[in-house]
Amino acid sequence: MGNKKILLIEDDEFLSDMYKTKFESEGFEVVPAQDGEIGLKLLEEGLKPDAILLDVVMPKMSGLEVLGKIKSMNDASSMNVIMFTNMGQKEDIDKAMSLGARGYIIKANFTPSEVVVEVNKILNNM
Repeated sequence: MGNKKILLIEDDEFLSDMYKTKFESEGFEVVPAQDGEIGLKLLEEGLKPDAILLDVVMPKMSGLEVLGKIKSMNDASSMNVIMFTNMGQKEDIDKAMSLGARGYIIKANFTPSEVVVEVNKILNNM
C-alpha cells in the first residue's frame, strides 16, 4: 500500500489521538490538526496528503467552511476530502458532497478499524 499520508482535522484530542494511532498501525502517516485554521495553514505551507479526514463541528470554522476553502485552493482543490463527523442528517451529507467531499463517514457508525477500511476504499477508487 505504501505510506499514505492523512491530514486529520479533528478538534477532539482523544479521538484525534485514537485515530492517529489506528491509522499509523495500518501503515499511514498522520498529520493531526486541532482545527480548520491549522489544517488550512498546513495545506498552504505545502502539505500534500493523500486524504483529509475532516470533522464538521469544530471551533473557529466548521468543516464545511474548511471544505469550501480547500476546494478553492489551487493546489488542494483536487484533494480527497472525507468528512468525518457525527452529523448524519441527509442535508449535511448532501451539502458536503455538493461541496466536493469524496466520502462521508459518520463516526458513531464505524469502529476505528472500519474507518481505516472506508478510507482505503475511497483512496483505492480514485
